[in-house]
Amino acid sequence: MEQTEKGQWEKVGMATVQVLASVVDREPRKLVEEMHLETDAIIVNQCDHYEAEYFCHHGRNIRVFHMAERGVGLSRNTALMRADGDICLFSDQDIVYETGYEQKILQAFSECPSADMIVFNIEVGEERRTYHNTEKKRVYWYNCGRYGAVSFAVKREKLLESGVTFSLLFGGGAKYSAGEDSLFLKQFMDKGYKVYASPVTIGREKEGDSTWFSGYHEKFFYDRGVLYYFLYGHLARLWALRFLLAHRDKMCREISVKKAYRVMREGIRSRGK
Repeated sequence: MEQTEKGQWEKVGMATVQVLASVVDREPRKLVEEMHLETDAIIVNQCDHYEAEYFCHHGRNIRVFHMAERGVGLSRNTALMRADGDICLFSDQDIVYETGYEQKILQAFSECPSADMIVFNIEVGEERRTYHNTEKKRVYWYNCGRYGAVSFAVKREKLLESGVTFSLLFGGGAKYSAGEDSLFLKQFMDKGYKVYASPVTIGREKEGDSTWFSGYHEKFFYDRGVLYYFLYGHLARLWALRFLLAHRDKMCREISVKKAYRVMREGIRSRGK
């Protein structure tokens, strides 16, 4: 593929999108139908055995790696190490893609050639919604915490060049329940790479039980405090308070803002010693 001196594609239409999906105990052939996959994909299936399988789905190559180890960060890194598409699109088992999502992604990169990563809209239920892009804009350190990994489409060569991978401390199956996506995004931007938000919707999340979210309890706020230590450093307490005040109507129905803030501070202090 031809490239400019800056490493950007001259012919983005020639680029390929590859879905990298982290799933748990799923039957791959049924899963790709449910997800409406129209591109090549690598699926890491967290299960109870080791096996690799390969098959075609509507002319696209699907590679599946069954692994006994658990952890969303580990499985995303496993897929990333084996990826060979030009643009990697991270995914989960509960994502259903819209028809033509590949062309939408390629078009967005074509219209924003300086973007190393673009975060797209994935429709989710009101209770779990953390963002909805209404216009194209840059993403910065202070607003990167709202985006989930399933919205990330990244130029693979740029990501490999950055050396950034998903944390094994955060996310489903890890010590702390969530946040691997926010850390990934911030570390990528800290290396000087440009991330943009797009108003384009490429899929939706099926309603159902989350693999990690079990409510706004003390562990949720403690883990969030630990995450904020890594995200914001000496500003962690300020951003924790800002977070709680912004989301208190939804998150502080059973635990008061005062108590949630105390628990978040405990999480921050646990890593700041």
